[in-house]
Amino acid sequence: MPILIGLVYAVLMSLIPEPHRRRFNAVMVAGAGAAYLSGGGLGGWEFPFTALVAYCAYRGLESWTFIGIAWLLHTGWDILHHLKGSPIIPFAHDSSFGCAICDPVIALWCFWGGPSLIGLVRARVTRPRTTDVVPLDE
Repeated sequence: MPILIGLVYAVLMSLIPEPHRRRFNAVMVAGAGAAYLSGGGLGGWEFPFTALVAYCAYRGLESWTFIGIAWLLHTGWDILHHLKGSPIIPFAHDSSFGCAICDPVIALWCFWGGPSLIGLVRARVTRPRTTDVVPLDE
């Protein structure tokens, strides 16, 4: 299910045109970086982590790579929270583990340049096949 959530996220983000898509995703990952601030269980370490993700998100305003890096940082933080801290959703014990599976899917999409998946599918479906041979006038 977490992999599907990551794919759905990328598809929904595909509805936003560039460059707004990249900038919106920078804001989203900044918010994800602050998700554990209210009682995450890792004490004062939550603040430098949030600052690091905020820096990557800021750089992500102009770079998909930095957004991908921020999602991978969040993956590591999710794993730490699953093992030692509090879950990202307080009433769902394994929510941080699920988030740690979902986030790399989003990161891979970001490292790919955050393309419109809808546009890629549409182009693939409507593209003429190169194997079709059109006869020349004889």
